[in-house]
Amino acid sequence: MAARARRVALVTGGGRGIGREVALALARGGYAVAVAARTRAELDDVAAAARRLGVDAMAQVLDVTDAASVTRAVDAVATTLGPVDVLVNNAGIAESAPLLKTDPALWDRHLRVNVTGPYLLTRAVLQGMLARGWGRVINIASLAGLSGAPYVTAYSASKHALVGFTRALAAEVAGRGVTVNAIAPGYTGTDLVWTAARNIAAKTGKSFDEAVLAMARINPGGRLIDPAEVAAAVSTLLDDAATNGETIVLDGRSP
Repeated sequence: MAARARRVALVTGGGRGIGREVALALARGGYAVAVAARTRAELDDVAAAARRLGVDAMAQVLDVTDAASVTRAVDAVATTLGPVDVLVNNAGIAESAPLLKTDPALWDRHLRVNVTGPYLLTRAVLQGMLARGWGRVINIASLAGLSGAPYVTAYSASKHALVGFTRALAAEVAGRGVTVNAIAPGYTGTDLVWTAARNIAAKTGKSFDEAVLAMARINPGGRLIDPAEVAAAVSTLLDDAATNGETIVLDGRSP
């Protein structure tokens, strides 16, 4: 790394919520940051905020489910900032439905975004990480990827698959300077939860606040996870002594 002034991080789903907090935490740590999502809305603001922290940053439109889009994005980051040293696979979707109303399209969407996306991104950057002898792949999973819950079979299955992907790849690259880990937060204060709360309110007659509280109480700690907590967990996985193949659980039982 002596020839490079700083390392480069790519954060998918980087325009809001967890992705925004992670990107800015990386910028505060001195990483050049690329934030990516399907649309440019909000990405430019995050990149500008990162630059105000004194690092190089860029916004990159990316569809994680499309191999060609992934290749273009990774090439663009390498050209503008340098090859990717830290990949945070944060882009994801979460839709709820009982299994009998989970049609193949809903099932496939979850697998494409939550599993195939991280596979494509990781495959695109891994060879360079291995060649340089240093890299960090961090997958944002979910408590639903460690245990089951009603009405989220597609989401839970996809996050279980992401945890399995993390563990298998970690074993594959062990001892080669690259680590692969996951973070599994419970319900987190992001747009995914706010949207779910509005849907619950519309279907059940509960108020929005009641719906949010009901989801918060599902977390073992009885509260929503703050996106900044996820960003802090990402930061613990960056140093040279970082663990490999672990899943950090954020369940609200500690501040």
